[in-house]
Amino acid sequence: MFGDLMGMMGKLKETQKKVEETKQRLHTVLIDEKSSDNLLNVTITANRELKSITIADELLQDKEQLEDYLILTLNKAIKRAGEVHETEVAAVAKDGMPNIPGMDMFS
Repeated sequence: MFGDLMGMMGKLKETQKKVEETKQRLHTVLIDEKSSDNLLNVTITANRELKSITIADELLQDKEQLEDYLILTLNKAIKRAGEVHETEVAAVAKDGMPNIPGMDMFS
């Protein structure tokens, strides 16, 4: 019984390490998002860290329009980055979880 418990604990620690490595790798996964007319481009990491913003000159003439573009485009990028992040971390966590009856959290 204790051998099984020790084996499960070891597997959990290994999985935790793999999850942390995946989170670090996601700093290098870039998500590009553009406004529908390509006047605004943003790039963020899968860890939702903003890397760049490119704004067309014509957007600089209208503060309210620029603010709207930023909100819409950044929210789309953040949503996509969150989906990539959750999918990657969940895949690593599910793969590394020991088979404990009644603890099927990832199905």
